This record gives sequence, C-alpha cells and structure tokens, in this order.
Amino acid sequence: MSEKKEYGHRKTKAMKITVRIKPNSKENKVEIAGNNEYILRVKEKAQDGKANAAAIKTLSEYLGIPKARISIIRGHTSRNKIISIDK
Repeated sequence: MSEKKEYGHRKTKAMKITVRIKPNSKENKVEIAGNNEYILRVKEKAQDGKANAAAIKTLSEYLGIPKARISIIRGHTSRNKIISIDK
C-alpha cells in the first residue's frame, strides 16, 4: 500500500508495513510473516520507547536505509504497529 504525502512542494511515496514487535528477545532479528507483514525481535524491553527505537534501528539495518526514513504511524504503545517507510 502506498500513499502520496506532500512536504512543501515535493510529493513522496511512502510504503506502509505491519509489524509485530517481540521485545526482550535474545537477538535483534527481522522475520517475514506475509505480504508487507514482519515480525521484529528486539533485545530491548518495552519501556520508555526503547523497543520502538530498537525496532526502527533493526528495520533500517535490514532494509539498508537510514533510520530517518522510517516512522511509526500507529501503535506506539502496542506490539502491533504500522510503520511508514519513505522512499
């Protein structure tokens, strides 16, 4: 799924993915669960946004893109999240 966002005079496309976070895991790992669905295992605990930050870092390393292009749209306090990846 993609949508166009306007930033000033530029239009960019963003891809949305569904992510299930599994905090306090043994290792940081990305698993593909389906079409645009991922499971992210992160070492950090789910408190004070640490798991969210670790999820963004793990996903950016997996995709080979900067962390600045990844943002959580929905689910900041839930394990189920919708994440936007700017192109």
